[in-house]
Amino acid sequence: MTDLPYLTPLDASDLRKAGVEGPWVFGYRDRVRFSEIDALNHVNNTAYLRWFEIARVRYFVAWGMTQYAPNDPQLVMKSQSAGSHAPMFLDEDYLIVCRTRSFRNTSFLMEYGCISNGLRATGDAVLVMLEPDGKTKRALPDSLKHRFVEVDRATPA
Repeated sequence: MTDLPYLTPLDASDLRKAGVEGPWVFGYRDRVRFSEIDALNHVNNTAYLRWFEIARVRYFVAWGMTQYAPNDPQLVMKSQSAGSHAPMFLDEDYLIVCRTRSFRNTSFLMEYGCISNGLRATGDAVLVMLEPDGKTKRALPDSLKHRFVEVDRATPA
């Protein structure tokens, strides 16, 4: 993992070269900062949610889902969860990985992993695509659904 750049989007090919197996198709590399450590001297669970958000936003932009311009669709989180499997500590390098696991007409389920000498945390989020007005649901474009299936190996729900 040490030859991968920090905070740079990584695709499936990059992840495979780093030894990441499984369905993961997008991610980035970073290092645990002091501000992410809690009173127990390990990564606080809220850090995982922030890390997953960074991956999600980069994934949206890389896939052309939004550039966060005024007329772009809004991608709104309906729900999210995160769970720790093993503690992480200051200065540990890690990879955050993500993909879309399933989708419906206007929503999709993303899943996340934090990898550092094994899977250390996981999470998921349900997201809904809305029109720029922030109220009206927008159907996922067929091209995006196709990419979810072909690249992420997602399934229609």
